[in-house]
Amino acid sequence: MLPKVTVVIPFYNCPYVDQAVSSVLNQTYTNIELIVVDDGSTLHKEKLEPYMDRLIYIGKENGGAASALNMGFALATGDYVAWLSSDDLFYPDKIGRQVQFMLERSSIFSHTAFDQIDEAGAVTQANVASRYRYPHEFTRAFLSICPVNGCTVMMRRDLFGAVGYFDETLRYTQDYEFWIRVLLTGFPLDFLDAPLTLYRLHGGMGTMLYQPAIWEEVLSVRSRYRPYLLRYSRSQRRLLSGRRHPALRPRKRPAARPRKRPANTLKSRKVKAGKGVKKRR
Repeated sequence: MLPKVTVVIPFYNCPYVDQAVSSVLNQTYTNIELIVVDDGSTLHKEKLEPYMDRLIYIGKENGGAASALNMGFALATGDYVAWLSSDDLFYPDKIGRQVQFMLERSSIFSHTAFDQIDEAGAVTQANVASRYRYPHEFTRAFLSICPVNGCTVMMRRDLFGAVGYFDETLRYTQDYEFWIRVLLTGFPLDFLDAPLTLYRLHGGMGTMLYQPAIWEEVLSVRSRYRPYLLRYSRSQRRLLSGRRHPALRPRKRPAARPRKRPANTLKSRKVKAGKGVKKRR
């Protein structure tokens, strides 16, 4: 039987929510549980009405994205979980391809590339991702950016038991902080290099409206985890150069060969004091 995947959509006054819901319900993968967490919306709730018999609807007071995600994931029954922002979309084969990828690698956590779209849904930039050759480079990237797009993520539900849930004191960067926690706990963040999500940029999105507050949170999270990320990246680099990739080990100089003496070279000899050599006083 196919593993069950729970998709959580946190929703707050978003005019695109029906498109997000439809993209989940129209997946080629069939064993999906969809939970929509309404974080105190006063607008666009009617857009959910045509889908109510095919999803689990949870209404709550406004508490932010982290609290909505935590509520949804706490109620999830899937083997794997994913989230989709209410203004983004999944490609129809997103869940199926990512489940297959994770099963083949026994992955705990995976993320993918994405296509960027505008308000009308037209692709403006294709196959976007932060790509790194080595694990330590990926780890160090968290010191300057968030190299994981949250709506591309799929993870095993039992991961929450190991690292906890999203930090609800963070209004905007709960995903950034959570990925760092997962990484530092030792779980690989496996990357599927294929665009499986459509990430929408529009004037009403939080990252556009609240940039100063977001940046303040980013700096706080980065400062808190900086020493741990640096230490972990150094250990990854040592492991890479010392064990996994022998070709990257520091090369030793070949031992110098003894030189042959040319013929008729003068040889030194020891001479005792008193026999031709005076001791210095």
